Amino acid sequence: MRSETQRSPGEAGEMGRGRDPVKKQEQLFRRLRRLNSLLVAFSGGADSAYLAWAAHRVLGERVLAVTALSPSFSAHDRRQAESFVREVGLRHECIETREFDNPLYVANNPDRCYHCKTELFSELVRLAAARGFAAIAYGANADDLHDFRPGHRAAAEYGVLAPLLEARLTKAEIRELSLRAGLSTWERPAASCLSSRVPYGTPVTVENLTRIERAENILRELGFQQFRVRAHQDLARIEIAPAELPRALHLEMARALSERIKPLGFSYVTLDLEGYRQGSLNAALRKK
Repeated sequence: MRSETQRSPGEAGEMGRGRDPVKKQEQLFRRLRRLNSLLVAFSGGADSAYLAWAAHRVLGERVLAVTALSPSFSAHDRRQAESFVREVGLRHECIETREFDNPLYVANNPDRCYHCKTELFSELVRLAAARGFAAIAYGANADDLHDFRPGHRAAAEYGVLAPLLEARLTKAEIRELSLRAGLSTWERPAASCLSSRVPYGTPVTVENLTRIERAENILRELGFQQFRVRAHQDLARIEIAPAELPRALHLEMARALSERIKPLGFSYVTLDLEGYRQGSLNAALRKK
């Protein structure tokens, strides 16, 4: 489904370099106007929410936001996504994806995200064909080029557009523009699927993701905003944003975290002294 107007990341970079966020947004709107209709892969995070809002502003009812449900998508993230579509008035549907039926996904090798996105985009292609949508888009942004993102390959194979990337919008710019637009997602902490908490080479299981989700719910209940619980077999390694780390390191809080998370099936609970950083499990790949 590759559009003849779709550009490569390099071409997009030449277009967007040196422009302020508002001009990049104008470029994004122009790009979207050239589409007759659009399916947006929608997780409810800041990027996909901004893209869905922009598409809705330009194309109106010719946009459908689609959220994929599977064991790797937390109940919290689903509630966030459903709240946003009500807030903006977006057309929205949920579909089920079956990446856990694919042994290559469950094996959790470094290309896991490729298999996940292949499942997602193949389902969206079928949905677009059945409903007569002209194109599919997802929320990749310019910062994603600086990290390991196997899902980009799946997007290219299925002709899925990346309008934010084409406009060279960074995460910070997306947040700024979302704030200007009055979107509640402008300050939503970075989110990713639960499978991203499991180190490469450790099989992804529904049981493991369930205990990770429950552990992260505990952190949320305790008032933390940006965090990850990385499951290293029987060890829970907690990453918390540096600004929130002093509170987590307080003896009473550390004790509470240990006492509440261990019963989920962990023998050890530890705080990562480097704090939260996106894609921290990719650091092992860079050492090879």
